[in-house]
Amino acid sequence: MAEDTLDSVQINFDNEALWLMNFVLALVMFGIALEISFKDFKQLWIKPKPVLVGVASQFLLLPLITFLLVYFLRPYPSVALGMFMVAACPGGNISNYITHLGGGNTALSVCLTAIATILAIIMTPFNLEFWGSLYEPTSTILNSVAIEPMKMVKLVALLLGIPLILGMGMNRWKPILALRLAKFFKVFSLVFFILLVVLALMNNISIFLDYVLYIFWIVLLHNLLAFLGGYGIAKVFHLDYQNIRSITIETGIQNSGLGLLLIFTFFDGLGGMAILAAFWGIWHMVSGLILASYWNAKPIKGKTLA
Repeated sequence: MAEDTLDSVQINFDNEALWLMNFVLALVMFGIALEISFKDFKQLWIKPKPVLVGVASQFLLLPLITFLLVYFLRPYPSVALGMFMVAACPGGNISNYITHLGGGNTALSVCLTAIATILAIIMTPFNLEFWGSLYEPTSTILNSVAIEPMKMVKLVALLLGIPLILGMGMNRWKPILALRLAKFFKVFSLVFFILLVVLALMNNISIFLDYVLYIFWIVLLHNLLAFLGGYGIAKVFHLDYQNIRSITIETGIQNSGLGLLLIFTFFDGLGGMAILAAFWGIWHMVSGLILASYWNAKPIKGKTLA
């Protein structure tokens, strides 16, 4: 059956390639952290509401939206688990740039990136396990894989936490050097993700082509609901227009590169998961730039409440 093909196919890296990808993703995170300073966290204390709304949108609302979408669409189990994986990841590494381009609150975006990265050490494994176990087909996969949550926590901490601390430390003690290096890492991170997607798909191109339209519509709808969810929760809490834009983008742009590496590490490159995460990573750059370009052409109307 076609379903069996997609759910059982594995997209494998050898151990050396996987370790290399882990190291490179850590470098990408280090590059993001170079533009994050300890002062960025002051927003949490000065104006906590936008930050708390953004974190809730990222780690509570998006996984809930994903669960509801999976429940109604009933996609292949491996695809559904890929959706849960993407929703469990922190914001993507281009969200700050897209927020700036779209006229959002860049300082809030940077603060959310930093906080989401720290929280992801615990919340990414927790959300994947929690929401995946509530849907029987994905629960079956999780039970068959038998992931030890602490192993995933340790890996996410290595990939995100340590590079974040090192990058912020350089921003604190060598700010000029940090800003120069950050420009390089912005390009490097995009090249890395493209390379990761190519490596993931090149030996399985026939599988990808067979399911590209099926995956495309799921990713498009999932990503659209993520943007709408971020926009909606920010409006409900009466945030100003710049903060609404920031939270919308932070919710709709996910670190699918991290998701892919977790899929390769813990799920042996399970086909539906890997293809979903890879295509999400391509599409959210396109949709994010389209949204930012639209907003960039519309002036900010002025602030309402906090």
